Amino acid sequence: MGGWDGLAIMIAVGVGFGAVSIFISSFIGPRNPTPEKMAPYECGMPPVGDARERQSVKFYLIAMIFLLFDIEIAFLGPWAMSIRQLGWPGFVQIVVFFLILVVGYVYVWRKGVLDWGPEHDPDYVHAPSPGPAVIKRYRYGTRN
Repeated sequence: MGGWDGLAIMIAVGVGFGAVSIFISSFIGPRNPTPEKMAPYECGMPPVGDARERQSVKFYLIAMIFLLFDIEIAFLGPWAMSIRQLGWPGFVQIVVFFLILVVGYVYVWRKGVLDWGPEHDPDYVHAPSPGPAVIKRYRYGTRN
């Protein structure tokens, strides 16, 4: 086995720790399920509507633009590591690179892709009203 012993021990310790933690928490942890605790929850927003509803094309445009700019920024790491070897030509190249990014960002901004409000989108649809568990938990529609 030789050099693989440390890797095997590390995997065994990791899997063992996870299994023991789950096993112990099933015995020690409190069991008090309520409809609010059992409801799906994500991003600080109570779930409303059908999960299979169609999304706006703007959502996908924003996601693609984010990925584009995020990946472009990832190229800064190797550039920063080799800036001493690149010298002034490398600096000029990165300035041109950022100018191209800024032109693309301004273009996307001017086209209105980054606007999410209803005043710019005639197809904007309001979210449906929340379900009974959410109404009870957050007191929507009640006067208290």
